[in-house]
Amino acid sequence: MAQEPLLRMKGIGKAFSGNQVLQNVDFSVYPGKIMALLGENGAGKSTLMKILTGVYQRDAGEIFWKDQAVHFSSIRDSQAKGIAMIHQELNLAYELSVAENIFLAHEKLGRASFIDFRTMEEEAKRQLNHLGLDVDVRRPVKSLSVGQQQLVEIAKALSLSAELIIMDEPTGALTGEECRHLFNVMKALRDKGKSFVYISHRLEEIFEICDDVTILRDGRLVKESPLEEQNIQSLIALMVGRDLTEQYPYVNNSCEEMVLEVRNLSNDLVRDCSFSLKKGEILGLAGLMGAGRTELGRTLFGVFPLRTGEILLHDRKVRISSTKDAQKVGIAYVSEDRKRNGLILPLSVRENTTIGNLASFLNRFGMLERKKETAAAADYVRSMSIRCKSLDQEIRTLSGGNQQKVALAKALETRPEVLILDEPTRGVDVGAKREIYELINACTARGMAVLMISSEMEEILGMSDRIMVMHEGSIEGILERSEASQEKIMSLAVGKEG
Repeated sequence: MAQEPLLRMKGIGKAFSGNQVLQNVDFSVYPGKIMALLGENGAGKSTLMKILTGVYQRDAGEIFWKDQAVHFSSIRDSQAKGIAMIHQELNLAYELSVAENIFLAHEKLGRASFIDFRTMEEEAKRQLNHLGLDVDVRRPVKSLSVGQQQLVEIAKALSLSAELIIMDEPTGALTGEECRHLFNVMKALRDKGKSFVYISHRLEEIFEICDDVTILRDGRLVKESPLEEQNIQSLIALMVGRDLTEQYPYVNNSCEEMVLEVRNLSNDLVRDCSFSLKKGEILGLAGLMGAGRTELGRTLFGVFPLRTGEILLHDRKVRISSTKDAQKVGIAYVSEDRKRNGLILPLSVRENTTIGNLASFLNRFGMLERKKETAAAADYVRSMSIRCKSLDQEIRTLSGGNQQKVALAKALETRPEVLILDEPTRGVDVGAKREIYELINACTARGMAVLMISSEMEEILGMSDRIMVMHEGSIEGILERSEASQEKIMSLAVGKEG
């Protein structure tokens, strides 16, 4: 390691309303290094970074930048020193051009203090070329892919002369190719002396891109070390305080009774899809980005119209033309985007849990029976170990893992026979992942049939009874658990015979 750190945070403490979120935390980043910052949701990672970037003020401790004591009272203060943060939800003005976004709030000015668009566009082009992105900088940023938008954010940080770039879950919505390109860009910038803080729940990525690791648990520093001294299991144990040797608690609850049968299903998004789903089975659905996995799940749930084909439940043909139709016949869906499509963020835990089946909590006069609703929500909170201060706590204030549990509870409250889970552990820490897997197993133990869509190969292999693979809107093949492998899945995913 370099002799002197670029950044040193020492003894950082922070409390909110008497709740100690950070306690005596030390954190350092060295020049030309990528530091992984790990911990379960609620461990204090976000709070620590918000203190570093001036969003929050520390209650205790010191911050040193290039060995000089500093105090950041705003984001602008930290940016002025050379610190930039790229959030999971990108902070871009989507209607503005690429160049305008890169220089937003620090525009290049020409004569009479008018914005010099020409100079901005030339410099933006030069910045993006260095990052390997060749796009028209006059295009609105909304027309770019998520991976390209990510590079625009990096260019934006570099335009501010950032020496330390913080990246929060940067690969959540990227394709495999976009991830590889992003990592190549980060490595190239690291070789030029730039430093990064890299926050991710995808531990395989950590070993691919990072040099060092800092682990927080319950607001305290647990470990700071070179990454080469760790492995995935040791990181998990440090993060959760216990050894998760069985990361994927597979249980075979499947039987031969057929619940769902899909015959030659087609629309504008999927083509000639046929498969079956058994009682108590987890059917994993794999494929590359854009393969049609989510589209198939949403078609079954009535979001997208069915053009041709049949859907049968217990050998009886059903007509599904809306989500209400799907719920009536016993199909539930948990979206990959819980904040946009799964939950109503201003509402409480109680309201989000029961809103999918609100009719069952109305009396004969159409009035809500609050006691009945509260009892039902309390049962889910207790049985699913949802961590919240009260049933009236706003859902937006919960951790990602607890939000996902509520989204699952909302679906279960509709009493489904078929449960479609789209990326059920996206943005969820390793401890909460295990809890969600256990909940899925509990569903199949009750006879529920589960269609689990996932981009995580290990999750698909670890939890599925069978694995169905899609390519360009079609089902390429279905593998039994005993014959499934990463190589076979990828072969089918790219359109080759398995």
